[in-house]
Amino acid sequence: MASDTSFLLIGKLATKANTTKDTIRHYDQLGLLKSRKRQAGSRLYTEFHSECVERIELIKSAQAIGFTLTEIKDSLNDYYDGQLDIDLQLNLTQQKLTQIRKQQATISLMIEMLTERIDILEHMKADSDYELDINMCKKILPSS
Repeated sequence: MASDTSFLLIGKLATKANTTKDTIRHYDQLGLLKSRKRQAGSRLYTEFHSECVERIELIKSAQAIGFTLTEIKDSLNDYYDGQLDIDLQLNLTQQKLTQIRKQQATISLMIEMLTERIDILEHMKADSDYELDINMCKKILPSS
């Protein structure tokens, strides 16, 4: 009987997708990958559809631009089921961009505050008589 070559064992999939077995197991548990269980003697194996290599690449790309695995799951499954709602995807992507821009603004402010702190500490190190303005140390980031 010929084996079904469209399914891969986890090690082969990990190699082809340039990731780890643990990552694949995690994605499988979250429902991001197509898999099936196969009994071989006393062992139960999980086999993964060959399209999972592409799925993993898409997951990694979406994560790289800020999407969480939860956010990725429905879109990915809709895409492969031919049910992708472009308007919904556009809206979700615009929301993600807004979120990332807010994070960027917060990071910019943090950089500014850290730079000020370094300046103060360098002044303190260079001048033992330097008077510290305690209010400079109390600055906090605005709440989001």
